[in-house]
Amino acid sequence: MSPGILLSFIVGYFLVLLVISWLTSRKSADNDTFFVANRNSKWYLVAFGMIGTALSGVTFISVPGKVGAPSGDQFAYFQFVLGNAAGFIIIALVLLPLYYRMKLTSIYSYIEHALGTWSYKTAAAIFLVSRIIGSSFRLYLVVIVLQKFIFDSYHVPFAVTVIICLVLIWAYTYRGGLKTIIITDSLQTLFLVSSVFLSIYFICRGLNMDVFEAADAIKNSSYSKIFFTANFLTSHLHITKQFLGGVFITIGMTGLDQDLMQKNLSLSNIREAQKNMFSFISVFVVINIFFLSVGALLYIYASRYGISVEKTDYLYPTVALKYLGLVPAVVFMLGLTAATFATTDSALTALTTSFCVDFLNFNKKKDINTKKMISVRHWVHIGFSGMMLLTIIIFNAINNDAVVSAIFKVASYTYGPLLGLYSFGLFVGGRQVKDKLVPFICLLSPAICYYLSTNSAKLFGYTFDNELIIVNGFITFAGLLLTSKSKNTATTK
Repeated sequence: MSPGILLSFIVGYFLVLLVISWLTSRKSADNDTFFVANRNSKWYLVAFGMIGTALSGVTFISVPGKVGAPSGDQFAYFQFVLGNAAGFIIIALVLLPLYYRMKLTSIYSYIEHALGTWSYKTAAAIFLVSRIIGSSFRLYLVVIVLQKFIFDSYHVPFAVTVIICLVLIWAYTYRGGLKTIIITDSLQTLFLVSSVFLSIYFICRGLNMDVFEAADAIKNSSYSKIFFTANFLTSHLHITKQFLGGVFITIGMTGLDQDLMQKNLSLSNIREAQKNMFSFISVFVVINIFFLSVGALLYIYASRYGISVEKTDYLYPTVALKYLGLVPAVVFMLGLTAATFATTDSALTALTTSFCVDFLNFNKKKDINTKKMISVRHWVHIGFSGMMLLTIIIFNAINNDAVVSAIFKVASYTYGPLLGLYSFGLFVGGRQVKDKLVPFICLLSPAICYYLSTNSAKLFGYTFDNELIIVNGFITFAGLLLTSKSKNTATTK
Protein backbone atom coordinates (compact mmCIF):
# COMPACT_ATOMS: atom_id res chain seq x y z
CA MET A 1 0.00 0.00 0.00
CA SER A 2 1.49 3.32 -1.10
CA PRO A 3 1.98 5.76 1.81
CA GLY A 4 1.40 8.59 -0.65
CA ILE A 5 -2.11 7.38 -1.46
CA LEU A 6 -3.04 7.08 2.21
CA LEU A 7 -1.56 10.51 2.93
CA SER A 8 -3.48 12.14 0.09
CA PHE A 9 -6.78 10.86 1.46
CA ILE A 10 -5.98 12.10 4.97
CA VAL A 11 -4.99 15.54 3.62
CA GLY A 12 -8.26 15.70 1.69
CA TYR A 13 -10.14 14.68 4.82
CA PHE A 14 -8.64 17.53 6.84
CA LEU A 15 -9.32 20.03 4.09
CA VAL A 16 -13.00 19.13 4.42
CA LEU A 17 -12.80 19.72 8.20
CA LEU A 18 -11.17 23.11 7.64
CA VAL A 19 -13.92 24.13 5.21
CA ILE A 20 -16.55 23.14 7.79
CA SER A 21 -14.70 25.14 10.42
CA TRP A 22 -14.73 28.23 8.22
CA LEU A 23 -18.43 27.86 7.40
CA THR A 24 -19.49 27.41 11.04
CA SER A 25 -17.36 30.22 12.49
CA ARG A 26 -17.45 32.89 9.79
CA LYS A 27 -20.41 34.72 11.37
CA SER A 28 -19.46 34.25 15.00
CA ALA A 29 -16.28 33.08 16.73
CA ASP A 30 -16.82 34.55 20.20
CA ASN A 31 -16.58 32.70 23.51
CA ASP A 32 -20.30 31.89 23.68
CA THR A 33 -19.92 30.12 20.35
CA PHE A 34 -16.77 28.32 21.46
CA PHE A 35 -18.01 27.19 24.89
CA VAL A 36 -21.69 26.27 24.37
CA ALA A 37 -22.39 26.84 20.64
CA ASN A 38 -24.81 29.63 21.67
CA ARG A 39 -27.02 26.90 23.20
CA ASN A 40 -28.88 26.25 19.95
CA SER A 41 -27.42 22.96 18.72
CA LYS A 42 -29.61 20.31 17.11
CA TRP A 43 -30.10 17.26 19.31
CA TYR A 44 -29.77 14.75 16.46
CA LEU A 45 -26.39 16.18 15.40
CA VAL A 46 -25.13 16.09 18.97
CA ALA A 47 -26.40 12.51 19.44
CA PHE A 48 -24.74 11.27 16.27
CA GLY A 49 -21.50 13.18 16.86
CA MET A 50 -21.21 11.86 20.40
CA ILE A 51 -20.68 8.36 18.98
CA GLY A 52 -17.37 9.46 17.51
CA THR A 53 -16.38 11.18 20.76
CA ALA A 54 -17.39 8.30 23.04
CA LEU A 55 -15.45 5.85 20.89
CA SER A 56 -11.80 6.42 20.01
CA GLY A 57 -8.79 4.94 18.29
CA VAL A 58 -8.42 2.73 21.36
CA THR A 59 -11.90 1.30 20.77
CA PHE A 60 -11.35 1.14 17.03
CA ILE A 61 -8.19 -0.96 17.34
CA SER A 62 -8.26 -2.59 20.77
CA VAL A 63 -11.87 -3.84 20.99
CA PRO A 64 -11.59 -5.98 17.82
CA GLY A 65 -8.10 -7.09 18.88
CA LYS A 66 -9.22 -8.22 22.34
CA VAL A 67 -11.80 -10.63 20.90
CA GLY A 68 -9.06 -13.20 20.29
CA ALA A 69 -6.68 -12.18 23.07
CA PRO A 70 -4.87 -14.94 25.02
CA SER A 71 -6.81 -13.85 28.13
CA GLY A 72 -9.94 -15.27 26.49
CA ASP A 73 -11.95 -12.06 26.33
CA GLN A 74 -14.10 -13.02 23.31
CA PHE A 75 -17.26 -10.81 23.44
CA ALA A 76 -16.90 -10.08 27.19
CA TYR A 77 -16.56 -6.38 26.40
CA PHE A 78 -20.27 -6.32 25.57
CA GLN A 79 -21.02 -6.85 29.27
CA PHE A 80 -19.17 -3.59 29.88
CA VAL A 81 -21.14 -1.90 27.06
CA LEU A 82 -24.44 -2.92 28.70
CA GLY A 83 -23.18 -1.27 31.88
CA ASN A 84 -22.31 1.83 29.82
CA ALA A 85 -25.90 1.95 28.57
CA ALA A 86 -27.25 1.83 32.14
CA GLY A 87 -24.81 4.58 33.12
CA PHE A 88 -25.97 6.80 30.25
CA ILE A 89 -29.58 6.37 31.41
CA ILE A 90 -28.61 7.54 34.93
CA ILE A 91 -26.81 10.55 33.42
CA ALA A 92 -29.88 11.46 31.38
CA LEU A 93 -32.28 11.19 34.32
CA VAL A 94 -30.16 12.51 37.21
CA LEU A 95 -27.18 14.63 36.12
CA LEU A 96 -28.47 16.41 33.02
CA PRO A 97 -31.52 17.89 34.84
CA LEU A 98 -29.14 19.17 37.54
CA TYR A 99 -26.81 20.82 35.01
CA TYR A 100 -29.68 22.45 33.11
CA ARG A 101 -31.40 23.66 36.25
CA MET A 102 -28.20 25.47 37.27
CA LYS A 103 -27.52 26.69 33.67
CA LEU A 104 -23.89 25.58 33.88
CA THR A 105 -21.14 26.16 31.32
CA SER A 106 -18.61 24.11 33.26
CA ILE A 107 -20.21 21.21 35.11
CA TYR A 108 -17.68 21.61 37.95
CA SER A 109 -19.33 24.88 38.97
CA TYR A 110 -21.86 22.66 40.76
CA ILE A 111 -19.16 21.52 43.20
CA GLU A 112 -18.43 25.13 44.20
CA HIS A 113 -22.11 25.59 45.04
CA ALA A 114 -22.42 22.28 46.90
CA LEU A 115 -19.07 21.88 48.67
CA GLY A 116 -16.85 24.95 48.37
CA THR A 117 -14.09 26.63 46.39
CA TRP A 118 -11.26 24.18 47.13
CA SER A 119 -13.50 21.25 46.25
CA TYR A 120 -14.52 22.99 43.03
CA LYS A 121 -10.94 23.69 41.95
CA THR A 122 -9.98 20.11 42.86
CA ALA A 123 -12.76 18.66 40.70
CA ALA A 124 -11.77 20.84 37.74
CA ALA A 125 -8.08 19.98 38.18
CA ILE A 126 -8.93 16.26 38.24
CA PHE A 127 -10.69 16.65 34.91
CA LEU A 128 -7.81 18.60 33.36
CA VAL A 129 -5.18 16.02 34.38
CA SER A 130 -7.34 13.04 33.44
CA ARG A 131 -8.39 14.37 30.07
CA ILE A 132 -4.88 15.50 29.08
CA ILE A 133 -3.46 12.04 29.84
CA GLY A 134 -6.40 10.12 28.38
CA SER A 135 -6.71 12.10 25.17
CA SER A 136 -2.94 12.19 24.66
CA PHE A 137 -2.82 8.42 25.02
CA ARG A 138 -5.59 7.95 22.45
CA LEU A 139 -3.90 10.31 20.00
CA TYR A 140 -0.57 8.57 20.65
CA LEU A 141 -2.03 5.26 19.44
CA VAL A 142 -3.22 6.67 16.12
CA VAL A 143 0.00 8.63 15.59
CA ILE A 144 1.93 5.35 15.94
CA VAL A 145 -0.15 3.87 13.11
CA LEU A 146 0.28 6.99 10.94
CA GLN A 147 4.00 6.99 11.66
CA LYS A 148 4.46 3.30 10.83
CA PHE A 149 2.39 3.18 7.65
CA ILE A 150 2.89 6.70 6.25
CA PHE A 151 5.42 9.08 7.76
CA ASP A 152 8.30 6.63 8.29
CA SER A 153 8.42 6.33 4.48
CA TYR A 154 9.19 10.05 4.29
CA HIS A 155 11.64 9.93 7.25
CA VAL A 156 9.49 12.35 9.24
CA PRO A 157 10.40 12.29 12.97
CA PHE A 158 7.74 11.10 15.38
CA ALA A 159 7.56 14.47 17.17
CA VAL A 160 6.90 16.24 13.86
CA THR A 161 4.04 13.81 13.09
CA VAL A 162 2.48 14.66 16.45
CA ILE A 163 2.88 18.39 15.82
CA ILE A 164 1.22 18.06 12.39
CA CYS A 165 -1.76 16.25 13.92
CA LEU A 166 -2.20 18.77 16.76
CA VAL A 167 -1.79 21.79 14.46
CA LEU A 168 -4.49 20.42 12.16
CA ILE A 169 -6.86 19.82 15.09
CA TRP A 170 -6.14 23.27 16.50
CA ALA A 171 -6.67 24.86 13.08
CA TYR A 172 -10.25 23.66 12.66
CA THR A 173 -11.34 24.15 16.30
CA TYR A 174 -9.71 27.37 17.55
CA ARG A 175 -12.39 29.72 16.17
CA GLY A 176 -15.71 27.89 16.26
CA GLY A 177 -14.96 25.55 19.14
CA LEU A 178 -18.00 23.52 20.13
CA LYS A 179 -20.15 24.89 17.30
CA THR A 180 -17.63 23.58 14.76
CA ILE A 181 -17.04 20.31 16.61
CA ILE A 182 -20.73 19.37 16.66
CA ILE A 183 -20.67 19.42 12.83
CA THR A 184 -17.22 17.91 12.33
CA ASP A 185 -17.86 15.15 14.87
CA SER A 186 -21.04 14.21 13.02
CA LEU A 187 -18.99 13.89 9.83
CA GLN A 188 -16.27 11.95 11.64
CA THR A 189 -18.84 9.62 13.18
CA LEU A 190 -20.16 8.98 9.68
CA PHE A 191 -16.65 7.96 8.59
CA LEU A 192 -16.25 5.83 11.72
CA VAL A 193 -19.55 3.98 11.39
CA SER A 194 -19.10 3.53 7.64
CA SER A 195 -15.62 2.10 8.12
CA VAL A 196 -16.94 -0.53 10.56
CA PHE A 197 -19.65 -1.72 8.16
CA LEU A 198 -17.36 -1.56 5.15
CA SER A 199 -14.64 -3.47 7.03
CA ILE A 200 -17.14 -6.24 7.71
CA TYR A 201 -18.06 -6.28 4.01
CA PHE A 202 -14.44 -6.44 2.81
CA ILE A 203 -13.44 -9.13 5.31
CA CYS A 204 -16.50 -11.20 4.34
CA ARG A 205 -15.49 -10.81 0.69
CA GLY A 206 -11.98 -11.97 1.55
CA LEU A 207 -13.49 -15.03 3.28
CA ASN A 208 -15.91 -15.67 0.38
CA MET A 209 -18.87 -15.31 2.73
CA ASP A 210 -22.06 -13.33 2.64
CA VAL A 211 -23.32 -11.49 5.74
CA PHE A 212 -25.49 -14.39 6.94
CA GLU A 213 -22.68 -16.91 6.52
CA ALA A 214 -20.35 -14.55 8.41
CA ALA A 215 -22.88 -14.25 11.25
CA ASP A 216 -23.05 -18.05 11.50
CA ALA A 217 -19.26 -18.29 11.40
CA ILE A 218 -19.00 -15.81 14.29
CA LYS A 219 -21.71 -17.60 16.27
CA ASN A 220 -20.01 -20.99 15.86
CA SER A 221 -16.49 -19.72 16.45
CA SER A 222 -14.50 -19.74 19.67
CA TYR A 223 -14.77 -15.93 19.90
CA SER A 224 -18.48 -15.33 20.52
CA LYS A 225 -19.01 -15.91 24.24
CA ILE A 226 -20.64 -12.85 25.80
CA PHE A 227 -21.57 -13.58 29.41
CA PHE A 228 -18.96 -14.79 31.88
CA THR A 229 -20.39 -16.04 35.18
CA ALA A 230 -17.61 -18.27 36.57
CA ASN A 231 -14.81 -17.41 39.01
CA PHE A 232 -16.19 -14.19 40.47
CA LEU A 233 -13.22 -13.66 42.77
CA THR A 234 -10.40 -14.18 40.31
CA SER A 235 -11.80 -13.47 36.83
CA HIS A 236 -11.70 -9.89 35.60
CA LEU A 237 -14.23 -10.89 32.93
CA HIS A 238 -17.04 -11.76 35.35
CA ILE A 239 -20.33 -10.13 34.33
CA THR A 240 -20.79 -8.40 37.70
CA LYS A 241 -17.43 -6.65 37.49
CA GLN A 242 -17.84 -5.73 33.85
CA PHE A 243 -21.42 -4.45 34.16
CA LEU A 244 -20.94 -2.46 37.38
CA GLY A 245 -17.64 -1.11 36.08
CA GLY A 246 -19.41 -0.04 32.90
CA VAL A 247 -22.12 1.77 34.87
CA PHE A 248 -19.84 3.76 37.14
CA ILE A 249 -17.06 4.42 34.65
CA THR A 250 -19.72 5.89 32.35
CA ILE A 251 -21.08 8.09 35.13
CA GLY A 252 -17.56 9.19 36.08
CA MET A 253 -15.90 9.51 32.68
CA THR A 254 -18.96 10.84 30.81
CA GLY A 255 -21.50 12.30 33.23
CA LEU A 256 -18.81 13.99 35.34
CA ASP A 257 -16.57 14.84 32.39
CA GLN A 258 -16.75 18.30 30.84
CA ASP A 259 -16.02 16.93 27.37
CA LEU A 260 -19.19 14.95 26.56
CA MET A 261 -21.42 16.98 28.88
CA GLN A 262 -20.40 20.21 27.14
CA LYS A 263 -22.10 18.99 23.97
CA ASN A 264 -25.29 18.22 25.87
CA LEU A 265 -25.25 21.66 27.48
CA SER A 266 -25.19 23.26 24.02
CA LEU A 267 -28.83 22.22 23.48
CA SER A 268 -31.67 24.61 24.16
CA ASN A 269 -33.42 22.67 26.96
CA ILE A 270 -33.38 19.51 29.06
CA ARG A 271 -35.92 17.68 26.88
CA GLU A 272 -33.66 18.07 23.85
CA ALA A 273 -30.67 16.93 25.88
CA GLN A 274 -32.44 13.79 27.13
CA LYS A 275 -33.75 13.01 23.64
CA ASN A 276 -30.16 13.28 22.44
CA MET A 277 -28.87 10.99 25.18
CA PHE A 278 -31.43 8.21 24.69
CA SER A 279 -30.90 8.24 20.92
CA PHE A 280 -27.16 8.08 21.46
CA ILE A 281 -27.47 5.04 23.78
CA SER A 282 -29.18 2.86 21.19
CA VAL A 283 -26.65 3.65 18.46
CA PHE A 284 -23.73 3.23 20.89
CA VAL A 285 -24.80 -0.30 21.89
CA VAL A 286 -25.37 -1.42 18.30
CA ILE A 287 -22.08 -0.03 16.96
CA ASN A 288 -20.13 -1.86 19.65
CA ILE A 289 -21.74 -5.15 18.57
CA PHE A 290 -20.33 -4.52 15.11
CA PHE A 291 -16.87 -3.66 16.50
CA LEU A 292 -16.81 -7.03 18.27
CA SER A 293 -18.03 -8.74 15.09
CA VAL A 294 -15.15 -7.16 13.16
CA GLY A 295 -12.79 -8.63 15.74
CA ALA A 296 -14.18 -12.16 15.36
CA LEU A 297 -14.01 -11.94 11.57
CA LEU A 298 -10.44 -10.63 11.71
CA TYR A 299 -9.33 -13.65 13.74
CA ILE A 300 -11.19 -16.04 11.43
CA TYR A 301 -9.50 -14.33 8.47
CA ALA A 302 -6.06 -14.44 10.14
CA SER A 303 -6.49 -18.13 10.96
CA ARG A 304 -7.46 -19.02 7.40
CA TYR A 305 -4.55 -17.17 5.79
CA GLY A 306 -1.89 -17.82 8.43
CA ILE A 307 -1.49 -14.23 9.55
CA SER A 308 0.19 -13.65 12.91
CA VAL A 309 0.82 -10.38 14.70
CA GLU A 310 3.06 -9.35 17.54
CA LYS A 311 0.24 -7.74 19.53
CA THR A 312 -3.55 -7.98 19.33
CA ASP A 313 -3.77 -4.22 18.66
CA TYR A 314 -1.85 -4.73 15.41
CA LEU A 315 -4.31 -7.24 13.91
CA TYR A 316 -6.88 -4.82 12.49
CA PRO A 317 -4.39 -2.38 10.91
CA THR A 318 -2.23 -5.24 9.58
CA VAL A 319 -5.12 -7.03 7.84
CA ALA A 320 -6.72 -3.80 6.58
CA LEU A 321 -3.55 -2.15 5.30
CA LYS A 322 -1.65 -5.17 3.96
CA TYR A 323 -4.12 -7.83 2.87
CA LEU A 324 -7.53 -6.46 1.88
CA GLY A 325 -6.56 -4.00 -0.87
CA LEU A 326 -6.56 -0.27 -1.58
CA VAL A 327 -10.16 0.69 -0.79
CA PRO A 328 -10.32 -1.24 2.54
CA ALA A 329 -6.98 0.32 3.55
CA VAL A 330 -8.27 3.83 2.89
CA VAL A 331 -11.54 3.04 4.68
CA PHE A 332 -9.64 1.78 7.72
CA MET A 333 -7.28 4.74 7.88
CA LEU A 334 -10.08 7.28 7.56
CA GLY A 335 -12.13 5.44 10.21
CA LEU A 336 -9.19 5.31 12.61
CA THR A 337 -8.35 8.96 12.01
CA ALA A 338 -11.98 9.99 12.49
CA ALA A 339 -12.33 7.96 15.70
CA THR A 340 -9.27 9.47 17.33
CA PHE A 341 -9.56 13.03 16.08
CA ALA A 342 -13.24 13.21 17.06
CA THR A 343 -12.09 12.46 20.59
CA THR A 344 -9.11 14.82 20.56
CA ASP A 345 -10.81 17.89 19.07
CA SER A 346 -13.62 17.84 21.62
CA ALA A 347 -11.13 17.19 24.43
CA LEU A 348 -9.10 20.29 23.50
CA THR A 349 -12.28 22.36 23.46
CA ALA A 350 -13.43 20.97 26.80
CA LEU A 351 -10.01 21.53 28.41
CA THR A 352 -9.98 25.11 27.17
CA THR A 353 -13.53 25.70 28.42
CA SER A 354 -12.88 24.21 31.85
CA PHE A 355 -9.69 26.21 32.41
CA CYS A 356 -11.25 29.47 31.23
CA VAL A 357 -14.37 29.03 33.36
CA ASP A 358 -13.04 27.16 36.40
CA PHE A 359 -9.67 28.85 36.85
CA LEU A 360 -9.86 32.14 34.94
CA ASN A 361 -13.46 32.76 36.10
CA PHE A 362 -14.88 33.64 32.69
CA ASN A 363 -18.37 32.87 34.01
CA LYS A 364 -18.02 35.66 36.57
CA LYS A 365 -17.08 38.34 34.03
CA LYS A 366 -19.63 40.84 32.75
CA ASP A 367 -18.70 40.33 29.10
CA ILE A 368 -16.73 37.28 28.01
CA ASN A 369 -16.83 38.23 24.33
CA THR A 370 -14.39 41.13 24.35
CA LYS A 371 -11.31 40.91 22.15
CA LYS A 372 -9.11 40.48 25.20
CA MET A 373 -11.15 37.54 26.54
CA ILE A 374 -11.23 35.85 23.14
CA SER A 375 -7.46 36.32 22.88
CA VAL A 376 -6.97 34.72 26.31
CA ARG A 377 -9.07 31.75 25.19
CA HIS A 378 -6.92 31.37 22.05
CA TRP A 379 -3.75 31.23 24.17
CA VAL A 380 -5.29 28.70 26.55
CA HIS A 381 -6.22 26.56 23.55
CA ILE A 382 -2.64 26.73 22.27
CA GLY A 383 -1.33 25.94 25.73
CA PHE A 384 -3.31 22.72 26.05
CA SER A 385 -2.25 21.67 22.54
CA GLY A 386 1.35 22.09 23.70
CA MET A 387 0.71 20.07 26.85
CA MET A 388 -0.73 17.22 24.79
CA LEU A 389 2.31 17.34 22.51
CA LEU A 390 4.64 17.06 25.51
CA THR A 391 2.60 14.21 27.02
CA ILE A 392 2.64 12.19 23.78
CA ILE A 393 6.39 12.65 23.40
CA ILE A 394 6.84 11.36 26.97
CA PHE A 395 4.68 8.31 26.15
CA ASN A 396 6.87 7.61 23.14
CA ALA A 397 10.08 8.07 25.13
CA ILE A 398 8.89 5.56 27.75
CA ASN A 399 8.24 3.09 24.92
CA ASN A 400 6.98 0.45 27.33
CA ASP A 401 3.44 -0.82 26.86
CA ALA A 402 3.07 -1.88 30.49
CA VAL A 403 4.15 1.52 31.83
CA VAL A 404 2.07 3.49 29.33
CA SER A 405 -1.00 1.35 30.07
CA ALA A 406 -0.44 1.87 33.79
CA ILE A 407 -0.29 5.64 33.30
CA PHE A 408 -3.55 5.55 31.36
CA LYS A 409 -5.17 3.38 34.03
CA VAL A 410 -4.01 5.70 36.79
CA ALA A 411 -5.62 8.58 34.88
CA SER A 412 -8.91 6.71 34.85
CA TYR A 413 -8.62 6.27 38.63
CA THR A 414 -8.97 10.01 39.05
CA TYR A 415 -12.61 9.91 38.01
CA GLY A 416 -13.36 7.97 41.21
CA PRO A 417 -12.91 11.08 43.37
CA LEU A 418 -15.33 12.93 41.09
CA LEU A 419 -17.91 10.23 41.84
CA GLY A 420 -17.31 10.77 45.55
CA LEU A 421 -17.53 14.56 45.31
CA TYR A 422 -20.76 14.62 43.31
CA SER A 423 -22.34 11.86 45.42
CA PHE A 424 -21.62 13.80 48.59
CA GLY A 425 -23.02 16.99 47.12
CA LEU A 426 -26.18 15.25 45.89
CA PHE A 427 -26.96 12.98 48.84
CA VAL A 428 -25.45 14.56 51.96
CA GLY A 429 -26.87 18.05 51.91
CA GLY A 430 -26.90 18.39 55.70
CA ARG A 431 -23.14 18.29 56.20
CA GLN A 432 -20.35 20.72 55.29
CA VAL A 433 -16.97 19.38 54.19
CA LYS A 434 -13.68 20.79 55.41
CA ASP A 435 -12.99 22.38 52.07
CA LYS A 436 -9.20 22.67 52.33
CA LEU A 437 -8.86 18.95 53.12
CA VAL A 438 -10.66 17.89 49.95
CA PRO A 439 -7.58 17.98 47.63
CA PHE A 440 -5.72 15.61 49.98
CA ILE A 441 -8.68 13.22 50.18
CA CYS A 442 -8.91 13.18 46.38
CA LEU A 443 -5.20 12.36 46.12
CA LEU A 444 -5.32 9.66 48.79
CA SER A 445 -8.27 7.76 47.29
CA PRO A 446 -6.72 6.81 43.90
CA ALA A 447 -3.42 6.02 45.64
CA ILE A 448 -5.21 3.50 47.87
CA CYS A 449 -7.03 2.08 44.83
CA TYR A 450 -3.80 1.66 42.92
CA TYR A 451 -2.39 -0.31 45.85
CA LEU A 452 -5.53 -2.45 45.98
CA SER A 453 -5.41 -3.07 42.23
CA THR A 454 -1.84 -4.36 42.35
CA ASN A 455 -2.11 -6.35 45.61
CA SER A 456 -5.73 -7.45 46.05
CA ALA A 457 -5.15 -10.90 44.51
CA LYS A 458 -2.49 -11.66 47.14
CA LEU A 459 -4.28 -9.97 50.04
CA PHE A 460 -7.88 -11.07 49.46
CA GLY A 461 -7.79 -13.56 46.59
CA TYR A 462 -9.86 -11.06 44.58
CA THR A 463 -8.96 -9.50 41.22
CA PHE A 464 -10.24 -5.98 40.57
CA ASP A 465 -11.21 -4.72 37.16
CA ASN A 466 -13.34 -1.73 36.10
CA GLU A 467 -15.45 -1.93 39.27
CA LEU A 468 -12.48 -0.45 41.17
CA ILE A 469 -13.90 2.98 40.33
CA ILE A 470 -16.76 2.22 42.75
CA VAL A 471 -14.27 1.61 45.56
CA ASN A 472 -12.45 4.78 44.55
CA GLY A 473 -15.62 6.84 44.77
CA PHE A 474 -16.60 5.23 48.08
CA ILE A 475 -13.21 6.01 49.69
CA THR A 476 -13.53 9.65 48.62
CA PHE A 477 -17.11 9.79 49.89
CA ALA A 478 -16.09 8.22 53.22
CA GLY A 479 -13.20 10.66 53.59
CA LEU A 480 -15.51 13.61 52.97
CA LEU A 481 -18.05 12.26 55.43
CA LEU A 482 -15.49 11.61 58.18
CA THR A 483 -13.98 15.09 57.90
CA SER A 484 -17.29 16.96 57.54
CA LYS A 485 -19.54 18.48 60.17
CA SER A 486 -23.19 19.33 60.43
CA LYS A 487 -24.16 22.53 58.62
CA ASN A 488 -26.30 23.47 61.63
CA THR A 489 -23.22 23.24 63.87
CA ALA A 490 -21.18 25.30 61.41
CA THR A 491 -23.92 27.94 61.25
CA THR A 492 -24.20 28.11 65.04
CA LYS A 493 -20.48 28.61 65.43
